[in-house]
Amino acid sequence: MAQLFVSDLHLEDTRPDITRAFFHLLDSLQGQFDTLYLLGDIFEVWLGDDTPSHCADQLADRLRAMADTGIRVFLLHGNRDFLVGSHYAARCGAQLVEEPVLLRVAGQNALLMHGDVLCTQDTDYQAFRNMVRDPTWQQAFLAKSLDERIAIGRHLRDKSQQSAKEKADYIMDVTQAEVVAVMAQYQVNLLIHGHTHRPATHSVQLNSGAGTRMVLGDWYQQGWYILADDHAAELKPFPFTAAI
Repeated sequence: MAQLFVSDLHLEDTRPDITRAFFHLLDSLQGQFDTLYLLGDIFEVWLGDDTPSHCADQLADRLRAMADTGIRVFLLHGNRDFLVGSHYAARCGAQLVEEPVLLRVAGQNALLMHGDVLCTQDTDYQAFRNMVRDPTWQQAFLAKSLDERIAIGRHLRDKSQQSAKEKADYIMDVTQAEVVAVMAQYQVNLLIHGHTHRPATHSVQLNSGAGTRMVLGDWYQQGWYILADDHAAELKPFPFTAAI
């Protein structure tokens, strides 16, 4: 059997085509994997497990049905859905895990991450990340009313989008030195992540030899996934037209 990796679905109720495409991918690969890893930014925005969302309900039902058949489902936080909690994970029949995740993929020691911590040159974002990942900040935020959280979320999203327009592309990409340092720290020769929306397979020169960095793309115009067995891992696109 095999492992399926997906990142940056950015599900939202205004884009039912993304949900439909992802479910079609799961249908098309039925019986070909026994473990599913969703590596963050599963949702475009997540303001707490009590936030009403049709696509979140649909995903929970689908993942729970998969889990009931014996497929293991793991969820990682991304920069847009870092507030996904244990209540929603339980609805999905999934395990919420903190990065970095160490495991064997395609016969190699591998590391799973969302990928945002690798973008060290984006110092403004890293400062913001440190703030919102603080348990005290999260507790205070989740204690606010849903209307307040929605208003704050919209403000932060608008601010983030404006900030992104003003930054050079390289600032929002991973820092190569950080990639090498992280892979060396955890003694892996395969790194899988998302976040940057730049799907590709990169060679990484490590002191221990050649390594590989596989970047999952976002699901805006088409899907991306990695399917890995004991021998190989391959990054593949998935056209939305396949789900029509």
